[in-house]
Amino acid sequence: MVTSHTAVVGSGYMGGGIAQVLALSGRNVALADVDADTAAASRRRIIAEADDYASRGLFPADAASRIAERVRAAESIEDAVASAGVVEEAVPEILELKSETLSRISAACAPDAIIGSNTSTIAIGVLAEAVHLPERFLGVHFSNPAPFIPGVEVIPHETTRKDVVEAVVTLLGECGKTGVPIKDVTGFVLNRLQYALFGEASRLVEEGVATAEQVDLITRTTFGFRLPFFGPFAIADIAGLDVYRFCYGSLHDAYPDRYTAPASLVEHVERGEKGVKTGRGYLATPTERTGDLTAYRDEAYAALAALLARLGPPPVAY
Repeated sequence: MVTSHTAVVGSGYMGGGIAQVLALSGRNVALADVDADTAAASRRRIIAEADDYASRGLFPADAASRIAERVRAAESIEDAVASAGVVEEAVPEILELKSETLSRISAACAPDAIIGSNTSTIAIGVLAEAVHLPERFLGVHFSNPAPFIPGVEVIPHETTRKDVVEAVVTLLGECGKTGVPIKDVTGFVLNRLQYALFGEASRLVEEGVATAEQVDLITRTTFGFRLPFFGPFAIADIAGLDVYRFCYGSLHDAYPDRYTAPASLVEHVERGEKGVKTGRGYLATPTERTGDLTAYRDEAYAALAALLARLGPPPVAY
């Protein structure tokens, strides 16, 4: 098991959720913030949240007591990180604040302690400039809400050691999370995709094509319905890459400044790699597994439809 002593610096909603995740995996967590009182208040909050989650069947029945036992409110950042083998910084997304905090963390923790940042968009190489011994530093980007979203972006910068990346992925796995190592670019993968979608959604509303309510409804009841099970490349392979290329042509004719078929898509189609129907596309799903894929898809979509019917529409007012 990766180190049993951890620290979370920044005890707001994200930091508190990360502390819950670590504590429920059996780690001791020192929770720090701008002062001891803020950290103590956050500790009380995440224990109360855990009790509420448990009452709704979202956390184990003993989650609150486990978190109370494992999480302590630290007197200071330096106190929190002094004995931690892994430190996660989760202060607000302000470059100067993150840099100052990371400088304090790296000066006070052990030289072999791993330091992660929960930044959403700031390049890790930029943040690394503030870190003493930056080879033990990387991005560890949880999504909101941290206790329930399984994927975590793991972002090494140019000099991050390979064993540090491996240790973080292992730790996340032991916490029930899926750590996905990616390259260091501004926005990473999650937010580049998320903001690309939001930009096009906004244009549709601004152009009068649909209202915000209609865009949201179409998104979550059509292609968004597939996304819990299949990523964009799997979806494209299932639909057929030749179909995608044709559709890109239509979109390019109408919106030449916004839609052009990706070079990789054109190359796949020209090689006859059209997706599942030819046994190779972006992924390599053999044609003999088409039946298994179809069965999985149908069961997954039916189960999600039943879940949504049980939960009802989200309580969002438009």
